[in-house]
Amino acid sequence: MTSELLDPSSATALLERARALLRAAPVVDGHNDLPWAMREQVGYDLDAVDLAADQSARLHTDLARLTAGGVGAQFWSVYVPSRLAGDHAVSATLEQIDFVRALAERFPDRLRLALTADDMEAARAEGRIASLMGAEGGHSIDCSLATLRALYRLGVRYLTLTHNDNTPWADSATDKPAAGGLTAFGEEVVREMNRLGMLVDLSHVSADTMRDALRVTEAPVVFSHSSARAVCGHPRNVPDDVLAALAGNGGVAMATFVPKFILPAAIEWTAAADENMRAHGFDHLDTTPAAMACQRAFEVANPRPVATPATVADHLDHMREVAGVDHIGIGGDFDGTAFLPAGLDSVAGYPNLIAELLGRGWSEADLAKLTWHNAVRVLRDAEAVAARLRTEGRRPSIATLARLDG
Repeated sequence: MTSELLDPSSATALLERARALLRAAPVVDGHNDLPWAMREQVGYDLDAVDLAADQSARLHTDLARLTAGGVGAQFWSVYVPSRLAGDHAVSATLEQIDFVRALAERFPDRLRLALTADDMEAARAEGRIASLMGAEGGHSIDCSLATLRALYRLGVRYLTLTHNDNTPWADSATDKPAAGGLTAFGEEVVREMNRLGMLVDLSHVSADTMRDALRVTEAPVVFSHSSARAVCGHPRNVPDDVLAALAGNGGVAMATFVPKFILPAAIEWTAAADENMRAHGFDHLDTTPAAMACQRAFEVANPRPVATPATVADHLDHMREVAGVDHIGIGGDFDGTAFLPAGLDSVAGYPNLIAELLGRGWSEADLAKLTWHNAVRVLRDAEAVAARLRTEGRRPSIATLARLDG
């Protein structure tokens, strides 16, 4: 039985249990686009938008709502759009990294920059939110393994191999196939990430790229914000054969909240909303106030299908069944999407999802794996692989795209 069908007193009791669970095993969220939202809205000005205050009028994220949501660790996305290429993509990624570091420095009592699994545990013990970074899109390294290493030294702990468009060495889920998965250079990117201890993030990539990466990697992979393709047939989601392979790999698939990825009825509606945005001169991923006003006007005229915590729970039920409870997590994609499920419309909403899962009979031990332990373990395992490879004498790769792919 889902919590939506329970009487009010039972639903309240589940919510209180969820909050208590999150105090012990807080959420590690795999993907939040606050850095890009702050760039677009106020040019990273932390004086213009005080994240210690309520920002619900303009953002999905602020510090109070992170606390209310039971978030203990956040992978901040240092995303840049794939329309930026070459040095422009690299410099914009550096600016994103600079913002995350400035954010952690601005609120040292609330946030702690985290580079390792031990740092995550230390932040939890201190009552601070561990702040990690993930670079969303292989275009951020401009086909340079030295740039990949530089991002790692600056604190980036996962790289999503593509965003919405192919890179020269990897196919995206939402672009026309070109490489058929990973090229030889793409495989070398994965190997170098293993050597560094940087997680290979397979959200956004094609199914063939997923399978190639799983074949090549020596470390566990992550899906920072992807759900189950068997439940909602969007190409951004993970096929069952790949979910099943996570048990052998040790990886973690982190379910996302984006309605068009989790609710089949939302796919067609979102395509129409995206076209409306383009017709009005906006990128479909734009979340500035003017763009959101355009989205809201479209929604008034064209009511959208609304997802709920139960919609996300359906994905997590399936992912647990196929991958196993040790290989699932949560990656909401807050501040990276215009629309969210009812009850999960900000970072304060995680207790609603945990209450839904409690109502479905999930044990507290399994929920603690979902929220905290799996994500910490996967980073620790990647660190262990990197330490082994260095002990074995694996040297930094000096391979180039031209040399390997011609």
